[in-house]
Amino acid sequence: MKYIKKKFIKDKNNKNIAVEISIEEFNKIEHLLEDYALGELIKETDSVENLGLKDAKIYYTNL
Repeated sequence: MKYIKKKFIKDKNNKNIAVEISIEEFNKIEHLLEDYALGELIKETDSVENLGLKDAKIYYTNL
């Protein structure tokens, strides 16, 4: 796993309350999460029956 450079934000009691990361790190993490979520969605829908062309046209016409 890649190391993420971070800064901890503390309250007046020296308790960690937040983490600061660079925008570049944030964008990488966000992209990874989106890719993971898309992969899970694809796995879920693999078992769903696909429509043929004729049925798909009818379905989308009725939306």
